[in-house]
Amino acid sequence: MIGALRFLIPVLAYLLGSIPTAYIVAQRVRGIDLRRYGSGTVSGSMVYEHVARWLVIPVGLFDMAKGALPAWLSLRLNLGLETAVISGLLAVAGHNWPIFLRFTGGRGLGTFMGMLLVIFPWGFPWLLAFLALGFALGDSAPWALISLLSMPLLARWLNAPPMIDAAIAGMALLTLIKRLEANRRPLPLPGSKRWAVIWLRLIFDRDIRDHQTWIRRKP
Repeated sequence: MIGALRFLIPVLAYLLGSIPTAYIVAQRVRGIDLRRYGSGTVSGSMVYEHVARWLVIPVGLFDMAKGALPAWLSLRLNLGLETAVISGLLAVAGHNWPIFLRFTGGRGLGTFMGMLLVIFPWGFPWLLAFLALGFALGDSAPWALISLLSMPLLARWLNAPPMIDAAIAGMALLTLIKRLEANRRPLPLPGSKRWAVIWLRLIFDRDIRDHQTWIRRKP
C-alpha cells in the first residue's frame, strides 16, 4: 500500500499542478488567452497585468495550494520527506508544463512557495522577501533567481535535512529550464543575438531589456 501511494501521490501532484488557474480566470473574466499577453506565461503576474489586479490573490493562493497539498499529504501519510519533495516538485512541473494546456504554463514560484510552507517553512519568507524587493525595484525575476540560489545557505544555517538541499536544487533547476524553454518561444538564429536572448531569459526571464514593454505586450 505504501509503495503504491509513493507512486500515486506524485502522479496526482503533477495533475493538480497542471490545473491552469490563471488561464481559467483570464478566460472567464476577460475572455483572453493569457499565453498571448505579456510574458506569455500562465501566471498570477500576468493576471495582475492583464486581467484584474485583485485576482492575483485568489490565483496565487490556489497556485500555492497546488504545491502545499501533495507535500502535506505525503507527510501526513508517513511517506517520508523524499516523497513530499518529489510530489512538490512534480506539482511545480505540472504548473510549468500543464498537460491540460499542451505543456505551456507558468513559472512555478507560487507553487514553490506552497511546497516550501510544508517542507521548509523558513524558505517561504526568504523567497517572499526577495520577491517583494524585486517588486519594489520594478523587476522581480533576477531577485527570484537570487533567492533560490542563496536559499541553500539558509538551509545549512538552520541545519535542515539534506533532502531540503535537493528540493532547493530541484526548484532552481526547474526555474532555469522554464526560463530557457519559455513556453517553446523560438530563439533568434545562431549568433550574438541568440546568446543575448539566452542570457536575458536566464537572468531576467524575458527576451528584451525593457521590462515594462515586455509584460505589457498584447496580440
